[in-house]
Amino acid sequence: MGRMVDGSWIDDDMLAMYSDGRFERRETTLRNWLTSDGGPGPSGDGGFEAATDRYHLFVALNCPWAHRTLLARLLNGLEGHVSISIASPSRTPDGWVFDPSGRFSDSELGAVALHQVYAAGAESYSGRVTVPVLWDRQTGRIVSNESAEIVRMFNSAFVDVAEPSTDFYPASVGSEIDEVNARVYRDLNNGVYRAGFARTQQAYEEGFDAVFVALDWLEMRLSDTRFVVGDAMTEADIRLFPTLARFDVAYHSAFKCNLHRLIDYPSIWDYARAFYQQPGVAGTVDFGIYKRGYHSKSELRNPLGIVPKGPGVDWSEPSTRFMS
Repeated sequence: MGRMVDGSWIDDDMLAMYSDGRFERRETTLRNWLTSDGGPGPSGDGGFEAATDRYHLFVALNCPWAHRTLLARLLNGLEGHVSISIASPSRTPDGWVFDPSGRFSDSELGAVALHQVYAAGAESYSGRVTVPVLWDRQTGRIVSNESAEIVRMFNSAFVDVAEPSTDFYPASVGSEIDEVNARVYRDLNNGVYRAGFARTQQAYEEGFDAVFVALDWLEMRLSDTRFVVGDAMTEADIRLFPTLARFDVAYHSAFKCNLHRLIDYPSIWDYARAFYQQPGVAGTVDFGIYKRGYHSKSELRNPLGIVPKGPGVDWSEPSTRFMS
């Protein structure tokens, strides 16, 4: 996995992302905020006012962090306001790349590789080149590459633009959403990576145990509520679903998170299918890409690059959880 140093791409490995065999995710650093009036947000610069056709989102279908922003764009009614470019599922020595034409081409800048977007929109940038990236075409700058904050921006900044406008972070349950998000991120969203990218047995077992303790907690929670926080969809659901969508086809096998499958949890499995069956959500999901991506050739995890044929999981099976 490469990175940029002072605005230039170098092909590098992930050794700096480990401590005693434990995978440690680096924090994102491009964290300006898009707001309804262009005023400054909690971090970075101001001047990014919500408007139709001003912003462009760079994503990859493999990536769960990018997936949450696609869901937020869909559910907040922004598909007609924020355009997208989708990177090719297969990364190369240039990192995330685009095809010359077709589904995985870049319609915004005509970039061949995502690091060209970073070079154009964040002068002298040093760090990882990740998706998602929220681009401002008016200033030619990157607004943010922090997925959690892009989700929050899509919810709050476009209230006067999007139709219909839905609040997935209501103040009445904001603190509970934050608490759930923190645990889900630590033990599930990132927990599967702590298990799958571990380089010692102890580090793997720490990540593994955290994942399944969290799934047991989630199963109990969803046995009493329709959604993760109460009876209405919130940001917590948007941030959880990408991990659930990848669990049985990728994390269970490729990351050795194999104590149980998602379908072994009645309430979680019912909830996950119900979310998937919401209008438009299936269009953000590609199980074949997940399977190929997570089982791609890796000297540490899959040296032969063999992709499993299974599992056979039917996400179209009707859910008993009424979520609409």
